[in-house]
Amino acid sequence: MKALSRIYVSLIIFFLYAPVLVMIFFSFNESSSVWVFSKFSTKWYTGLISDVTMLTALRHTLVIAILSAVLSTVIGTAAAVGIMSLRRKFAKNVVMSVTQIPMMNADIVTGISLMLLFIFVGKLIGLHESLGFLTVLIAHITFNLPYVILSVLPKLKQMDSNLKEAALDLGCTPLKAFFKVVMTSI
Repeated sequence: MKALSRIYVSLIIFFLYAPVLVMIFFSFNESSSVWVFSKFSTKWYTGLISDVTMLTALRHTLVIAILSAVLSTVIGTAAAVGIMSLRRKFAKNVVMSVTQIPMMNADIVTGISLMLLFIFVGKLIGLHESLGFLTVLIAHITFNLPYVILSVLPKLKQMDSNLKEAALDLGCTPLKAFFKVVMTSI
C-alpha cells in the first residue's frame, strides 16, 4: 500500500512538473518551433534582455508583486484582527462571506468585474484613462486579501485573549500591547 501511494504521488508530481521542464528545455531552442529542437541557444533570453518594453513590463510586475504582497499583508492582518473583535456572530459571518467572494469566483470573473468597476468609476469622476498602475495594484490586493485573512485568523483564534489584557494591566498602551503581544503571536 505504501509503495502504491508513493507511485501515485510520483505520478502527480511528474504530471505537474513535466510540462514546466519541457518549457524550460525548449526555451533554449534556437528554432521558433515548439516541437523540433534544432540546437542550444540563448537567443530568446538575449532578445528578452535587450527589449526595453519587456524589461519595463518585468519591472512593473515585480513592483506590483512586492507592493501588493506587503499592502495586502498589512490590510489583511488588520482585517483579521477586526473580524476577531466583532462581537455579533451575524456580523462576523457576513464579513467572512464577503471576504471569501474573490476566492469563490473564478479569477477571470473577479478580474473583469474589477476592470468594469474601475472603468465605471473612472467615467463617473471624469477620468480619461481609468485603468493603470493603481488599479492593477488594487486588483492584486483584492485577490490577495482573503488568503491573508484566512491565514491570520486561525493564529488569532489560537492566541490566549488574556495575554493582551495582561499586557494592558501591566502598563502597555493598547497599541504597544498589540505590537508586543498580538503581532508576535501571529
